[in-house]
Amino acid sequence: MTKQTTLGGGFTLSGKGLHTGLPLTVTFCPAPENHGYKIQRTDLPGQPIIDAVADNVVETTRGTVVQQGDARCSTIEHAMAALFALGVDNCLLQVDGPEVPILDGSAEIYVENIRRVGIVEQDADARYLELDGEVHVEDAATGSALSMVPAQDFQVTAHISFSGRALSDQTARLDDMGNFGTEIAAARTFCFVREVEMLLAAGLIKGGDLDNAIVIYENEKSQADLDRLADAIGAPHRDAHELGFLQTKPLVWDNEPARHKLLDIIGDMALVGCRLRGHITANRPGHTINNRFARALRERV
Repeated sequence: MTKQTTLGGGFTLSGKGLHTGLPLTVTFCPAPENHGYKIQRTDLPGQPIIDAVADNVVETTRGTVVQQGDARCSTIEHAMAALFALGVDNCLLQVDGPEVPILDGSAEIYVENIRRVGIVEQDADARYLELDGEVHVEDAATGSALSMVPAQDFQVTAHISFSGRALSDQTARLDDMGNFGTEIAAARTFCFVREVEMLLAAGLIKGGDLDNAIVIYENEKSQADLDRLADAIGAPHRDAHELGFLQTKPLVWDNEPARHKLLDIIGDMALVGCRLRGHITANRPGHTINNRFARALRERV
């Protein structure tokens, strides 16, 4: 039987929150058998702990937010994806604020540090969800759908579809979680200029910039409007006639957005609460449909 695992040691990372802009620190700690993933808000009275499971997800608008009692934590999906893909079953995350720092917008830094401290085997057997048929969830209004069929290992295929000229259809696939570090982890979060404007108006993404996100400029704006937006996110001015991708670092892959959506799926499936054997196929995934699917899987655990 495969055994449960935890980290070989702890590590600490610091950065700013994507939505709050606050300086934040997260510490990954080894945890005992059957602990699962838990998040501790060290800045709150009593240092409350949140079980990182799909049932505790309370918001999915621009990331996965978990809450238990009065304690909540946002933007957990990239950290969860790294732990889950690398086969870490038990871990306590200690965070000194309301969200996990965004870092570079990917899971690469988490993967590097998990590998640095190592993964150790524990005595208890690992828990798996093994299906005897297909599980399917869809949203007719958005065209989003996820399904999983039985498989020997955990595999994910993600297809995204947009109507813009800069980004249309892309597909990403991961057949072996052992390749997560080289094929998926470095894929950064992305959003469209129209979303940036809405999020800024809502007082969100105070920590967003072109170092931690890819911004897609797909509908031409006036030069003055684009310049104002660039100033708001600390980006250089560019010709408003040139549509395309805005970011500090060049794209890692041509289909980096699809790979990031696949990363998010893994992070949200980590909240099922056990290992998975099955092939997930996702069409137009997002945190809302991902969470609905994770809850459907939890019903079968």
